[in-house]
Amino acid sequence: MTPAQTQPRSTSATAVPMTVADAMDNAGPQVCDDMTVEVALSVMASARTGHLLVCDDSGLCTGLVTRAQLTAARDGSAYSDRAQLRDILGDRGPFTSPVTTMAEARHMMRYSHVEALPVVDEHGSALGLLVHAR
Repeated sequence: MTPAQTQPRSTSATAVPMTVADAMDNAGPQVCDDMTVEVALSVMASARTGHLLVCDDSGLCTGLVTRAQLTAARDGSAYSDRAQLRDILGDRGPFTSPVTTMAEARHMMRYSHVEALPVVDEHGSALGLLVHAR
């Protein structure tokens, strides 16, 4: 048996806060906001995901839609087969930046009551997705 040499950890090293860029996932499927709810549900099923990033016609991320939101919209009394994603998204956001710290992102997710946040660049284009770890 060979003895292993170990190096003691420095207690004076300062920890660098982890940023959203370190923890974000691939953005996954991105769809245009003029897509109908039915088509979006089909895309979501095909991609085997619970969410879609929604972009406008100029490619800017306008929000995130979940299977639960789409199902609720489809099952609502005001539903029409012409309902588009832009009709159910509501307000733009919340979003986060890749340079946001994880502590700030966690706070934003808790405050906004969301399970995932789109990560966008300074121009509003989707870079990825930050998903709440369970």
